[in-house]
Amino acid sequence: MNYILFDGPVRNALLPLTFTRPVADIRVGILTIREKWERYLGNTTTTLTEEYLAEKFPMVELEENVFINASYLPNEEMVLLIKDLQPEQALFHEEDVIAFFATESQEEVNLDDYEAVEFEGEVMRIEHTWDIFSKNAAAIEADFDLITAGRKSQTISTTNNIIAAENVFLEEGVEMEYCTINASQGPVYIGKDSLVMEGTLIRGPFALGEKGVVKMGARIYGATTAGPHCKIGGEINNVVLFGYSNKGHDGFLGNSVLGEWCNIGADTNSSNMKNNYAPVRLWSYETEGFAHTGLQFCGLIMGDHSKCGINTMFNTGTVIGVSANIFGSGFPRNFIPSFSWGGANGFTTFKPVKAFETAEAMMQRRGMNLPEVDKKILQEVFEQTAGWRKS
Repeated sequence: MNYILFDGPVRNALLPLTFTRPVADIRVGILTIREKWERYLGNTTTTLTEEYLAEKFPMVELEENVFINASYLPNEEMVLLIKDLQPEQALFHEEDVIAFFATESQEEVNLDDYEAVEFEGEVMRIEHTWDIFSKNAAAIEADFDLITAGRKSQTISTTNNIIAAENVFLEEGVEMEYCTINASQGPVYIGKDSLVMEGTLIRGPFALGEKGVVKMGARIYGATTAGPHCKIGGEINNVVLFGYSNKGHDGFLGNSVLGEWCNIGADTNSSNMKNNYAPVRLWSYETEGFAHTGLQFCGLIMGDHSKCGINTMFNTGTVIGVSANIFGSGFPRNFIPSFSWGGANGFTTFKPVKAFETAEAMMQRRGMNLPEVDKKILQEVFEQTAGWRKS
């Protein structure tokens, strides 16, 4: 069967993270949503997403296809029902479609004409940016079970101090000495060829992606995920870094999400709770206003390729778009549009040609270049977000 992951109605609520990727390529837990589905389905997937993303994330349609709403995280019960779908059948959870069967010859898909199959099991769904960190503990636990089933961890060096060692899994090539890990509150997964430097303190659930680095003396509280090639240090609490991003120095970051190729300057601090303990409101691209998260703890949401300088201070519930560069003293405002350059004293436009130079310089440090397809995507984001930079 051919499986296609589609963005669904939550895509705009997940901006700025979905400016540069489909919903399917959001990381929550250890894996991206796509990686979860492909493991459960035993099959590759393609994507139905925004037109400007389609060159990088194409859709392959065959005669028979099952379209899956990428905002839902898979589980065994759900996947069994999806694999059993027949033509003109759709799987629903309450009023929302999870998946439907469609043929290439269908001129249009009208789900009102479909036979509805109701999913009555438990669901985990990513509908808002803050869901990524607030649901990360459950996602890490599910992914840990999926990835480690029937496998044996690399031997953990006796120099380390481990609590609940049965909940710790090291992939091949991990270097980790003289660290303290407490996995009694959730599993700890250390990815292939990664480095956890001496003096690190980790409290699960925690996941470190392939070739990730945890720097000396880091204090990490769960539920935290650092994706592939990330470097982390200082104090971190309930944060998700998608991949290739750095928070490598002292300073606090909590209840936050960073996209790819982000960099947090030394001694940067992000508030994750208001002084009056009130629920946090967060900028919504969907409503162009501040949404009620219902959360007392909510820190920073940062889109791909954004950076901040040393000693930057972020207010509770700050949203930063794509390719922004923030620096200087004082607290910048808590919504910073894409391609903004500046700080508390004001912003100017970070021109794409300069933003590309910065992205290239960071990527070349990892032996990579900024592909032309990514430049096209970033240029489109620049144009789409022009109105917010003028406000």
